[in-house]
Amino acid sequence: MLKRKMEERIRHFFETQKKALLITGARQTGKTFVIRQYAKTAEKNLVELNFLENENARKLFEGAANSRDILLRISALTDVPLEKGKTIIFFDEVQECPEIVTAVKFLVEEGSYQYLLSGSLLGVELKDIRSIPVGYMDVFEMYPLDFEEFCRANGVSEHILTVLRQCYEEKTLVDGLIHEKMMELFRLYLIVGGMPAAVQRYLDTNNLNEVMQVQKGIIQLYKKDISRYDPEHKLYLEEIFQLIPSELNSKNKRFILKNLNENFKFSRYENSFIWLKEAGVALPTYCVQEPEIPLLLSKSTNLFKLFLSDVGLLAAMYADGLQIRILNKEVDINFGSIYENAVAQELYAHGFELYYFNSKKQGELDFVIEYEGYPLPIEVKSGKNYMRHPALNNVMQNKSYEIKQAIVLCNENIEMKDQIFYCPIYLAGLL
Repeated sequence: MLKRKMEERIRHFFETQKKALLITGARQTGKTFVIRQYAKTAEKNLVELNFLENENARKLFEGAANSRDILLRISALTDVPLEKGKTIIFFDEVQECPEIVTAVKFLVEEGSYQYLLSGSLLGVELKDIRSIPVGYMDVFEMYPLDFEEFCRANGVSEHILTVLRQCYEEKTLVDGLIHEKMMELFRLYLIVGGMPAAVQRYLDTNNLNEVMQVQKGIIQLYKKDISRYDPEHKLYLEEIFQLIPSELNSKNKRFILKNLNENFKFSRYENSFIWLKEAGVALPTYCVQEPEIPLLLSKSTNLFKLFLSDVGLLAAMYADGLQIRILNKEVDINFGSIYENAVAQELYAHGFELYYFNSKKQGELDFVIEYEGYPLPIEVKSGKNYMRHPALNNVMQNKSYEIKQAIVLCNENIEMKDQIFYCPIYLAGLL
């Protein structure tokens, strides 16, 4: 069984709040599973209504005068007892039922039960639901398993994870044996990724071909969503989605619209990129003109890299054979795009807005984030020349940027040199 951090967040939420909670996120990230698991461990009755599969559930709020009417109808749709203070009512696939917005307000005010909602981030469908009045519902976003969750699923003990945190915080060497084992696990994560079904299939079978079949199924599901939720622009959306691996593998990794069509203009197709982000499928990383706080003010909306929300899906979209080459640590393979995608995924899951910096004079930084009130440059190095970073040196020497430190994520052990923290890439999530 996969242990997710979200379960603890849900538990803490209901211990401190009397509101409803909406769990959003990309398809197949484990939203329904974690809600069911929370209900089980909290020893609560779970009433589950799926608006996509159950037509009667979609009619639940039609003509209902108040919360009493709604609860009466819910009781008619389930054989699970509605016990005050002991029951969770779970509305699933809420993007199919916009009326839930008004209904939840009245249900929360009535106060007899806990309310959990779940929906996929499928473009405009969730926008109205997210705009529910403040005070009645909070929103948490669910992501694929981060590397720490992946480690736990693969049997890494809490003691080892605690030791790694201490090494990170104190800037001390990780034990050599532990470092090698963690690098092996990180390379496995690049292949399996964090989609729960793929991780579970790996744990059950130890077979990467089986994992790839699951991943390809998820990719096909995303393509189906594209055609279903945006039929007018589905051609462009699918082409953009398909181009992500090759664009990341190009020299500058930046998304080039001309690779789609010579006559493309960003303003015309901006909504397609926004849709991919809001659906949780892609992670845009925007270029900033200067690595200065606030980064948002120098963001270039038409210059960006486009990462996939899950590194395992990215690996599955590359040519067959990549997986074994990663495990064999082949030196001629370009790990750069895979490594950067893993870092983008990790940073985004931990609440950071994604930016990079590119200047003809100074060079390019893989990522720049706002960290403790300052710009923090992050370089991602997949090879042995991890201490060679001219762009980072140039930026660090520019006093106007007020950069206190920088991080180089690499395959090597912890080392601090001047203001640069050389950090094993498997510790990226500890930011």
